[in-house]
Amino acid sequence: MKKKIVVKIGSSTLTAGTNRISFGKIEDLARQITKLQKEYDIIIVSSGAIATARQIIDIKGYKSTISKQALSAIGQPKLMKIYDEVFSSFGLQVAQCLLTYHDFKKEITKENTKNTINALLDFGVIPIINENDTVSAEEIILGDNDKLSALVAEILGAKTLILASDIDGVFDKNPHLHTDAKLIRTIKNLSEIENYIEEKPSDLGTGGMTSKIKAAEICFENHIEMYIVNGNRSNFIEDCIAGKILCTKFSNNN
Repeated sequence: MKKKIVVKIGSSTLTAGTNRISFGKIEDLARQITKLQKEYDIIIVSSGAIATARQIIDIKGYKSTISKQALSAIGQPKLMKIYDEVFSSFGLQVAQCLLTYHDFKKEITKENTKNTINALLDFGVIPIINENDTVSAEEIILGDNDKLSALVAEILGAKTLILASDIDGVFDKNPHLHTDAKLIRTIKNLSEIENYIEEKPSDLGTGGMTSKIKAAEICFENHIEMYIVNGNRSNFIEDCIAGKILCTKFSNNN
């Protein structure tokens, strides 16, 4: 049986630090999955629907005063179209899975979600999961899919969760604000890093370091190794698995 890896792609990664969805970054994802799929089942949890909608609205000249839920409704099919077009050029098929946190509160919905995703994987289809922001309320601000990706890893029995961010991992200071910040390579106790969290505002995503710590709590409870890597680097999934990239590893496994 293949090992399952959940990869969460944040808006900052999908846009490659710009205000436009990066086709090059999605190509990078597809290329890596093509290389890894013989040994691993890759499940993608992708943000970016709102960023995609804002891009479209900006191009058309509209003001983005519309709600986040409505923006998500506009952007989600456009984002999936991009994934489908790029991944299909690599011979990969994709499927959209929209979830809310309510789907993880009942055993029957958790089981149905797990069975559906596993069925897709059995057929060689790449699940691309996003929060169903259109019907969400407060969930939309809970962490840009960080927590969702951890919950997905839990129900699928994945042993690895990779969070692609715009930094190399957890630092003793915010590296966007402090040039002397030092990377923390391994974290085994979450209480040790609470004082290091210093958020940087973002117009594209809602997931900061605080939300990643919440995801790590879920991973610690289920003995899932979690990595924060810089998704703007090429081959970040392959290099993370091989230990060839600067990152922060969260693990309480003995």
